[in-house]
Amino acid sequence: MLPTSSVGRKLVMAATGQLIFLFVILHVLGNATIYFGWLNAYAAHLHALPPLIWSFRIGLIVLFAFHIFYGIVLTLENNKAKPESYVMRNDLSATVAGRNMVWTGAVIGSFLIYHLLHFTVQVTNPSLAAARHLDSLGRPDVFMMVVKSFQNFGIASLYLLSMIALWLHLSHGIQSSFQTWGMNNEQSFPIIKRAGAFAAIVLFVAYIAVPIVIAARIVK
Repeated sequence: MLPTSSVGRKLVMAATGQLIFLFVILHVLGNATIYFGWLNAYAAHLHALPPLIWSFRIGLIVLFAFHIFYGIVLTLENNKAKPESYVMRNDLSATVAGRNMVWTGAVIGSFLIYHLLHFTVQVTNPSLAAARHLDSLGRPDVFMMVVKSFQNFGIASLYLLSMIALWLHLSHGIQSSFQTWGMNNEQSFPIIKRAGAFAAIVLFVAYIAVPIVIAARIVK
């Protein structure tokens, strides 16, 4: 049953956002296998269990759909509301990241569509598609696809801009989601705020590290 109250919608936003945050962490850990030459093995293991990976993908699509839908609904509600009715604290909502959550979310959503077409469906750059190039063990050469893709300045720049949007979105979204659950007292909230900002910047660095080491020819 869909929530009918503003509080219920915010709780759905918080819950879906935190689950997506966990996926963002898992995804960057998977990306890190490229540094050790394990990326093709990692990808092969994932795709060896089609029911599991498709269940996971469908679950993510549902999470993103709810998060996006209620993000738009709550933004429209906030725009119609009087300033004094806002639940968020002024210092939280006044940040650049807080004021632009819809726009950073739109950038991330657009990038995700491209990212899926690029690395999952492999239709945007068919000449680099891993499915068409096998490594020495007969596995789809995901390593080659990633390296060759990020050697393209346009693709690397798009990725970097999207990761900036992700950083801004998480820097506000992490603390906001905990605030929604009521963790906003004077003792806990400053800690949550600093931890959220720290987590956002760590993930930003972790994500952009891949195209950087490729551009620097450290990984090639």
